[in-house]
Amino acid sequence: MTYTYKYPRPSLTVDIAVIKENEGDYEILLIKRKNEPFEGMWALPGGFVDMDETVETAASRELFEETNLSGIHLEQFHVFSELDRDPRGRTISVVFTGFLKDDQEAKAKDDALEAHWVDVKKLPELAFDHRKIIDLLVKKQLS
Repeated sequence: MTYTYKYPRPSLTVDIAVIKENEGDYEILLIKRKNEPFEGMWALPGGFVDMDETVETAASRELFEETNLSGIHLEQFHVFSELDRDPRGRTISVVFTGFLKDDQEAKAKDDALEAHWVDVKKLPELAFDHRKIIDLLVKKQLS
């Protein structure tokens, strides 16, 4: 028997905030988006959760697909569920954090044009609600 649900459902995404320390300051890894919405803007790595994976698996997969980073211990940080956070429709994001502790080099792959480390105090304009995400991360974990 196939079950159906008559009510609309939101999409589920993951965003990943990878931090590294640089001479006492913190830098966060951003990607420049290759596709709409927000094509050409900076954002946290991330994307949609596939139907056959957990949010943890999706976070590791998206991080690798967009930045080539792997093996980073990721922890759930916060869920962002504002109604208008994504122009494509109702989207809820589980945000993960991790710290780069080795010498892996981030490089843009998949749907990222660039991958770049940015000082958390000198952020460019960001896509979606990613500025809000990073501001909360700085307040809760990096202060």
